[in-house]
Amino acid sequence: IILDNKSDNAESLSVATRLIADEGVVAHLGPATTGNTLAAIPVAMEYKVPLLTTSATNPDVTVDPQTGQTREYIFRTCFIDPPQAIVAADFIFNELGLKKAAVYYDNTNDYSKGLSKVSKDEVEKVGGTVVAEEGYVDTDKEFRPTLTKFRDAGAEVVYLPGYYQQAALIVSQARELGLNVPFVGADGWDSPDLVKIAGAEALNNTFFTNHYSSQDPSPKVQKFVEAYKAKYGDAPDSFAALGYDAAYLLADAINRAGSADPEAIKNALAATKDFEAVTGTMSFDEFHNPVKEIA
Repeated sequence: IILDNKSDNAESLSVATRLIADEGVVAHLGPATTGNTLAAIPVAMEYKVPLLTTSATNPDVTVDPQTGQTREYIFRTCFIDPPQAIVAADFIFNELGLKKAAVYYDNTNDYSKGLSKVSKDEVEKVGGTVVAEEGYVDTDKEFRPTLTKFRDAGAEVVYLPGYYQQAALIVSQARELGLNVPFVGADGWDSPDLVKIAGAEALNNTFFTNHYSSQDPSPKVQKFVEAYKAKYGDAPDSFAALGYDAAYLLADAINRAGSADPEAIKNALAATKDFEAVTGTMSFDEFHNPVKEIA
């Protein structure tokens, strides 16, 4: 049964209620984003039906921030936010060999704010320095004054954990100013439109952490990429890969449970170990987060 939540929190609650309370589904392949998923969680928890989200990365999705308890019926196939900020900081200082960072984040977005905080802490932990830190809002179009501050502060790299729409404009404007340092982003950059908006030339010397890469030479990845291209005419982004993995993981859990009972499916999901997915081999930790690689 497929219903559209229209990327709206209230609609996500309505859709979850229709699927779980009215249609009686035994499992819910949940919303994509954190806000939509948090809206659907109360219904899944009340009716004790497992909800598996593909890409809601905020830690609060699977762990109740008030109690610190794992939400028993909530799971995800994506990694959570903090690890990718840690990986990015390690990449900046151990792979790129840079020490002076500027951090530029969307201060209207919990995803971006959370990543910026973890990255700042991690940069300092590995011996680097955050020479400038600024926020923007998602409706901003003019970033040059802040980018000029970064340039004048001597930033050797800019960490930009936001979504592709703003990231493309920011990088493009930075290059216009002659700020040609590396930019490092997060999974919110993952869209073909990033190149369309910023231009390929501006995106030289940029990097981002992600759930998988369509250029991974792994036979499993390349088989998926070729099949997706044949059906849809384009390379699959991480949302497509995570959705594919979620469907197969849920089917695997139902098979291992030997039952379509929601409780049995929930227990099988929690016991998942070394599941071979397109986005990496995954096992669930005690918080129902997959332990897996970061690309």
